[in-house]
Parts: sequence; structure tokens; C-alpha cells
Amino acid sequence: MSETIVGILGFLTIIAIVYMLFQSKTLPSIAFILFPTILAVILVIGGYYQLADIGELIKGGFKSTGPTAALFVFSVLYFGIMNDVGLFDVIINALMKLVGDNVIGVTIMTAVIALIGHLDGGGASTFCILIPAMLPVYKKMHMRPTTLLRIAVLAMGVLNLMPWAGPTMRAASVLGMEAGALWQTLIPIQIFGIILCLAHAVLAGFQEKARGAGLAGKLAKEEGEVVVDSAAVAAADAEHNELVRPNLFAFNLILTIAVIALLVWDQFPSYFPFMIGVGIAIMVNYPGAKMQKKIINSHAGPALMMCSTLMGAAVLMGILVYGFDVEGAAVIAKPGMEMATISVVTCMANIIKMVLPAALGQNLPLVIGILSVPLALAFDTDSYFYGMLPIMIAIGAGFGVEALPIAVAMVVCRNCATFISPMVPATLLGIGLADVDIKDHIKASFLYVWAFSIICMIFAIILGIIPL
Repeated sequence: MSETIVGILGFLTIIAIVYMLFQSKTLPSIAFILFPTILAVILVIGGYYQLADIGELIKGGFKSTGPTAALFVFSVLYFGIMNDVGLFDVIINALMKLVGDNVIGVTIMTAVIALIGHLDGGGASTFCILIPAMLPVYKKMHMRPTTLLRIAVLAMGVLNLMPWAGPTMRAASVLGMEAGALWQTLIPIQIFGIILCLAHAVLAGFQEKARGAGLAGKLAKEEGEVVVDSAAVAAADAEHNELVRPNLFAFNLILTIAVIALLVWDQFPSYFPFMIGVGIAIMVNYPGAKMQKKIINSHAGPALMMCSTLMGAAVLMGILVYGFDVEGAAVIAKPGMEMATISVVTCMANIIKMVLPAALGQNLPLVIGILSVPLALAFDTDSYFYGMLPIMIAIGAGFGVEALPIAVAMVVCRNCATFISPMVPATLLGIGLADVDIKDHIKASFLYVWAFSIICMIFAIILGIIPL
């Protein structure tokens, strides 16, 4: 089976997954498992892989998503416990006093928290800081969680240009330059992007106000009428009051700050601070095995659902993203690495290489910038920068286009779409914490993210960073 056919099959697999999700035909976890498995069977029948190879590829995929799955389980448990003890009630009331009925104030605050929270470049930690704090405010003010996610991902995409963030480091390594030197080129675009994401937050606030959001607002008509069962509400309030621990507010606040500090410090696996936090929080707030079992069971549903999605993503990433090096190990290819069998996404990148040059040559940075957001749905970060970028640089060289503008276009425009891509585990964590389906997140954010990336690219062209 030729690499071209493998690449075409890869694109068909991604298209099938996106179609099934957007048409609500199946759950993400099922789509992530079934379609790559069908692809794997075809590749084995076609002789591209041996049957035993598929197992190694899937194991490789679990190396990518396993830590995020553990992070999700324990972060859900931790923030669930903090919600039970009433920590967020106090924080929410303080935030509500600060912004009052100002919907635009809430959206701006969301963007600011996301910008500050993403200074460390970690998508998972930013979602863990932002969403538990702001989601209850959005619900109280009848604002859509998809708006919360859209504001967050645009702000995080801008901050992801930092030299210690993954995309910038990867692009710099391909270019053979220091990440800090590449960032120097990106700083004006980043400043413009920060201003733009704050402007978007204001726009999102006006959009939510138009839907009737606010403390006195009603749910949008498109969400239908909500029938309130007063007895059920009273029972839920009684149960919540039983779990609240107001006398331990200071302890729980300090514990939460310590957990987030450990997460940002990044000296331990990302899931470990939440594991420790869950252990301490449940022992102090709810002593006794019977009560602890009740608390954990009450939060098991969301954790299990999201974990199944992440496990499915492991199959997707393993079969599409991993290949085999000369020693027979399943790896993600990096520049200079000799591969015995290239991955499916590398075959997909090679198809793009064949299609782009003839028609687009001289304007390659502009073309790849425009295509970056759609391609983000099919390529994970490693494959995009280690697989696509070297190919695009080689194509550009044939037309006299320098490598730096190509890299800038790919970094700036791809960063905007990082956290709407189902190929990025942190995206799945974010939608899980916000209780939003991946299809709804993509539908609500895709066009805004794409427009955002193109505007940033136009700004880079005006500054002369990307030649026209």
C-alpha cells in the first residue's frame, strides 16, 4: 500500500469522525475508537502494518493521553469536593459583587484570568484554574459555557506564543534557533492578539446580553422552557447544605491555592497535585469511609464519561500519529529521526506537500496560515510542527521563500486553534470540566478562531513579518 493511499485514508478517517460528531450520530469516545480501528484493519490488510504493530501504536497513543486521563479523574474529584464543601459559593458571591449584573465584565474577567493562568504555557492547568471558578458564574448569569470556552481558547492561543510553550519551542527546534529568538519576532503579534482577544471578550459579552443573560435574565429561547421541580430543588439544596463545610473555608482555600501552585510549578506529573489534594480534602472534610465513598460516587459519572473519551483519543492518536523508528519502537517522528515506517499523519502531510506547490508556491506562508485552523482538527501539535513544518520549509525553499515567515504563519495561526482540536488532550479536559460536547465547542468556536488567526496573520503582513 502506497503512502499516498495511506494519507488519503487518514483524511477520510478524520472526515468521518468529524461528520459523525457534528451529526450527533455517536459519542466522541466511540468515534475515536471505531474509525481509527477500521483504518488500522485496512492498513494491515494492505500490508502497510503488521497486526502486532497496531498494538504497539495504540500503546504509544496511551502514553500521550494517559496522564491527561489521570489528571481529569482527580481534577473532577477535587473540584467536585470543593464545590460540595461550598468553597466556590464564597468565591462566586465575591465575583458577583465585583461584576454585579455586568455580563461584559464577566467575559472580560474570563479573558484576563485565562491570559494570566496560561502564562506557564500549560493548557490543562489553565482550564483547571479558569473553568471551575467561572462556570458557576456563567450558569448563575444564564451565559453559555461554550462562550466561556471560546473566550478561554482564544486567550490561551495568544499566550501559547511564549517561548516556553510547546508550539513555539517545537517550531524553533525545527528552525534550528533559540525559542526566545523566535519569540522576539512574535512579540508584536502577541501584543496585538492580546488586545484582540480582549475585544472579542467584549463582543461575546454583548452577544450574551442580547440573549438575555444577566442575574435577572432568562435562558435563551433556543434552549427551550425549563420546568422547575420545587421539591427536587429543595431536596438538592438540603443535600448540598449537609455537605457544606463553612468552618473549613480557609483550609480549603489554602489547599486549593497549594494544589494550583504545585500544578504551575511543574515539578511533578500534572495529575499528582490533584491526587494529593483529593486525599487531603476528603480526609479533612469528610472523615469516614462511608461518607468518602458517597462523595466519590457522586462525581464518578462525569469522570468516567470523560475518561472514556480520552481513552478513545489514545487509539486515535496512536494509529494516526505514531510510526516506527529503525529500532522498531512506536514513536512520534521528529526532525532528523530516521523512520522505518512513517505515521499516517506524515503521509497526510506529504499529500499536502504534493498538492500545494504547483498552484501556490510564492505565497506559501499566506496559504499555510489560512489552512492552519482547519488542519488543526486533523494534526496534533507534534505532527503539525515536526511533520508539516519541515515539509513546508522544503517546499518554500524551492520557490525562494524563507523558512522564518512560514514558521511564523504556522505558529501564530495554529496556536489560535490549539484548544479546539480533538487531537489535543487538554481540549478534551477543558470540555469535560465545562460539560460541553466537543462538537458544540467546535461549532461555537471554529469560525471565530479562524477569523482571529487570519486577522493576526494580516497584522503580521502589515508589519512585514510575513511577506506578501
